[in-house]
Amino acid sequence: MAKLSTEELLDAFKEMTLLELSAFVKQFEETFEVTAAAPVAVAAVAGTGATAAPAEEEKDEFTVVLESAGDKKIQVIKVVREVVSGLGLKEAKELVESAPKPLLENVAKDVADAAKEKLEAAGAKISLK
Repeated sequence: MAKLSTEELLDAFKEMTLLELSAFVKQFEETFEVTAAAPVAVAAVAGTGATAAPAEEEKDEFTVVLESAGDKKIQVIKVVREVVSGLGLKEAKELVESAPKPLLENVAKDVADAAKEKLEAAGAKISLK
């Protein structure tokens, strides 16, 4: 197998959908027993003598929920087809019209944030759970 350069890998990742990239990251983490999540620092209160409460564990999987399409339904349908791979026009339209509905489930925070940003730019109301 030929070794790929960093640039070739980045070009390959650019062609992947968000769902494909998320699946790749999960498989990479399992294969090499690593995590792509940044370590969470626990801040201690200095000089007070009181112990800091344990930091709440950060969520690493999110669900992107379409609350409503707003007044730009056609643009939202286009973005839904872009964000959720494998949807045809009819399926995307039905999904948007049946809001509130989850679009992406158990995805990484960066994937969820990117999808939320795109959908809100198109005029949709989105929530992350």
